[in-house]
Amino acid sequence: MTGADVLLVALGAVAVGAGALVVLTDHLVRAGLYLVVCLGAVAGLYLVLAAELVAWVQVLIYVGAVVVLLLFAVMLTRAPIGRSTDLNRPAWPAAIIGAGAGPGLAVLLADAFRWTRVEVTEPGTAERIGEAVFRTWVLPFEVLSILLLSALVGAIVASRR
Repeated sequence: MTGADVLLVALGAVAVGAGALVVLTDHLVRAGLYLVVCLGAVAGLYLVLAAELVAWVQVLIYVGAVVVLLLFAVMLTRAPIGRSTDLNRPAWPAAIIGAGAGPGLAVLLADAFRWTRVEVTEPGTAERIGEAVFRTWVLPFEVLSILLLSALVGAIVASRR
């Protein structure tokens, strides 16, 4: 087992643990901060896999923009910041589904690849990715920015009396 394998397992454990804490915590702001840790660990996984551009996009877009948008929405709508007792629901249905879905997906993945080696293609450069984004995907990119802007305006309108 190489150092990269150990790092992948450690970052994966951090991401899964932080993701579980996002779901299990009663504090809304703490859930947002656990989400930052989870998304940061995923960015670390991308770095270990030598996808530096995807890791930086993960940090800038998800950790930066989405979590800040979540925290601003909490502040603007005056949602309760402390412990919320109305969020407590029975956990056993989710535990049963998760206990079945995790191993089921692992078996499905192992069966799909049958332990064969997948040939790695040439890694993409920032130039090729930028060219694809701004030529092929420019319309969905702009629609997404308008969607995020309208969500922020909607949160401001919802918070006004």
